[in-house]
Amino acid sequence: MSCASDSDSGSVDLQLGNLEDIKKQPSSLELTDSDITEIPGLPGESLTDTSRHLTHQGPLGEVVAEQLIQSIQEFFNGELKSELEKLTALRSLSSLSQTLPSDETTESFIHSHIADIVHLLSTLVEEEPRQSLFSPVLQEVFITITDFSYQDVYLLFGSEDRADLFSLVTKSVIALPSIKILTHPQEIMPGGSYNSQCLYRQTFQAFVEMLQSLVIKDRHLENLDIIFKHMHPWLQSDKDHERERATTSMTQVLKCLFKHLSLQLPVRFQRLGQVVALMALLCGDPLKEVAEEAAEGMHYLLHITLKLKCITYDKKNRQSLKRAMKKCRELLELYNIKQFYSCPFRIAQVFEVFLNSNELYQFVMATLDGLKNLKHPHTQLSAGELLIALVKTAQSRFEKVPEIMGVICALLSTISQPKVCQQIRNIVSLFLSRPKYTDTVIDHLLCHPVPYDRHLAELWRTLEVELPKTTWILWRLLRKLQKCHDSGTQEKMAYVAVAVTDALYEVFVGNRLRAATFRLFPQLLMTLLIQVHHTIGLTMSDVAIPSGLYPEQEVSSEVTPLCFAIQATKTLLLRTFCWQEFNIMEKNKGWTLLEGKDCHLQGVSLLANALLERNHLLAHKVMYLLVPFLNRGNDKHKLTSAGFFVELLQSPVARRFPSIYCVARLKDWLLLENNPFKILALRGLCYLTRQGEMREDIKSLLPCILDLLYESDEKIVLLAIQILLQFVRTMDFTTLTTMMRTLFSLFGDVRPDVHRFSMILFGASIKSVKYTDKKGVESQVLDSLVPLLLYSQDENDAIAAESRQVLTICAQFLKWKLPQAVYCKAPWFINPSDVATICKFFGSYRGTWITANSGRRVLTG
Repeated sequence: MSCASDSDSGSVDLQLGNLEDIKKQPSSLELTDSDITEIPGLPGESLTDTSRHLTHQGPLGEVVAEQLIQSIQEFFNGELKSELEKLTALRSLSSLSQTLPSDETTESFIHSHIADIVHLLSTLVEEEPRQSLFSPVLQEVFITITDFSYQDVYLLFGSEDRADLFSLVTKSVIALPSIKILTHPQEIMPGGSYNSQCLYRQTFQAFVEMLQSLVIKDRHLENLDIIFKHMHPWLQSDKDHERERATTSMTQVLKCLFKHLSLQLPVRFQRLGQVVALMALLCGDPLKEVAEEAAEGMHYLLHITLKLKCITYDKKNRQSLKRAMKKCRELLELYNIKQFYSCPFRIAQVFEVFLNSNELYQFVMATLDGLKNLKHPHTQLSAGELLIALVKTAQSRFEKVPEIMGVICALLSTISQPKVCQQIRNIVSLFLSRPKYTDTVIDHLLCHPVPYDRHLAELWRTLEVELPKTTWILWRLLRKLQKCHDSGTQEKMAYVAVAVTDALYEVFVGNRLRAATFRLFPQLLMTLLIQVHHTIGLTMSDVAIPSGLYPEQEVSSEVTPLCFAIQATKTLLLRTFCWQEFNIMEKNKGWTLLEGKDCHLQGVSLLANALLERNHLLAHKVMYLLVPFLNRGNDKHKLTSAGFFVELLQSPVARRFPSIYCVARLKDWLLLENNPFKILALRGLCYLTRQGEMREDIKSLLPCILDLLYESDEKIVLLAIQILLQFVRTMDFTTLTTMMRTLFSLFGDVRPDVHRFSMILFGASIKSVKYTDKKGVESQVLDSLVPLLLYSQDENDAIAAESRQVLTICAQFLKWKLPQAVYCKAPWFINPSDVATICKFFGSYRGTWITANSGRRVLTG
């Protein structure tokens, strides 16, 4: 029997060897012995039962049994003061337990007094000193419980007071001071010659035998489940001697169970994942004695697990179990057995093939508990390696990933070791790279306050993902933001939109997904610009923040959704080497324009032109993306997309687009009751008129454009005039005369630019009149003379100059030679003689005008 001490755990050396095959049980369904591989393991140590067996001296007499019952009742009612009385009471109980199989009176007495027995044992244990061991009372308590267990009377299971007794007896041994303290100096009890070290070993051996007695007949493993529940906290103890005792106890329990294993359905062991994880961590314990004991325990646990899976597997999944067995054998053949049992992450690889999704979850959560072991950095490192190995090999068989992520994120702020922190971040990266979990992990990471604290920010920045999966992860992150833009009008902005924007910023800063960032640049740029548009003028109070997200403090007023969008956009440009475009935005206050409610589209146009000028390849990629983008989302989404798209129509690549993707779409925008869209449509048409291939399609829109001359928005009118100037020479006569009448109505418009450009287009129209059509427009030309003459004296020099220029065109059309005074820039009231000259000139043509206009009076007074 191996008894734990601080210097010698008594575990066997780990060498290459073979244990018995796991034999086929009737309950193992159709699996044969050939399906279950031999598992290399510990050497051929005799696996005889080390547990204490009762030696019956023959049945006790009925009189003796009655005397025992009577004395025990007295013990229940009295107070045990001396050590002798306590030992007598305990031995009486043990002796009485031997009569259980044959004596109905004893059986009735014991079952009716279980609560009294438990209370007596609890009292005796509580009266023992916590920090020393001077008497064999504890040892005798364990022996008594063991004797009852062999008679199928379990004093530690079944009720709350029994569970309390289990906790109490466990603590009474495991929590004793180290053996060095117990045996220094050597203590001799007053009433005998008890050596402290010998007494400790005997007491600990009795404790282990007590635990073993609980599993010898444990056909459903429910007792093992309860034992592990009580041993769990001690296996994680910060004190080496407590952890060593707990590990030794657990190993001996597993050894005994393996020797006497006879499973039957239903199996009620619900903690396999926890046991495997905890024992694997202990295999990497910095204390050699603990690691060796745990390695021996892992060996027995592997055999138990194989037998457990054989009896519980679904008949339909027989082939799956056979594949798991084969993989287990292959993995074990790769490793030296001694190295295998001392290497936690290799243990994870082997056990993983047998664990179901719930057991994998237990494994992960138990291992994460190991990361909390701040006093043992070595254990933290082992836990990190163990988790990484498990997540890599288990692929997509995990459940409850949000809960796992919650624990991981909470741990980040508590761990100071950089290497361990990186291990945790790598675990998140592994989950993130599995398509099955990508959205789940992202959703959880986004449910944190923004801006992210340094731990979460570092997580986003240091994602370790295989190159083929980087695009997938970035795409899923991007789609969450795009879905926010696709949704209808909401009272408040979705919090996930702000969180994703901040996450993208951190990803760009870390630059670990560089290839994916370049690949998705068009989508990233446009989505971020759209997010900028959506966040203009918003504060965090305009965001639908989940309740409880900011429990301790309110969001700073300096933090706005817009600042996250702008910083992400800036970082995207820098990380994709768009430095010149970035500088153009900086020099021209482009970021300020983007942030403005009324000038956002100007900022978009500035960036689009910068990209087109400095990086036409990226610009063209964005252009092709925008074709489907223009039809998505709400008005802000469409407007920002349209603003960028229109500027890119300056590129020669625009010639390749079918008319339906450009001219037809621009026409639709012209018909909208939305001035920004009309302006963008007209800008786009201006650019396309320079492309010869599009002119005929645009020419069909001239009637629609002419109607825009009546718009109140100055930009619309000016852009319409610019387009008409491009087509004035090819207009048909009807369109031309209609346009001239409209332009004449704009003479004197209070908007100076509209006034001036209407005269420019009027002059160009006159020049475009064919010789055969001159009579048809002569009256309009004559009607314009006086207004033009008057506006030649306008206080706006540009309007005055343009009026004189158009007067010259009119004179040429009428074949008149105007007096030089018409071109005089000086005010007429300064030179009355010039006025007289002008009036005399026009007066001399008065009769001609009357004739030409069929009696119409064109000049008065």
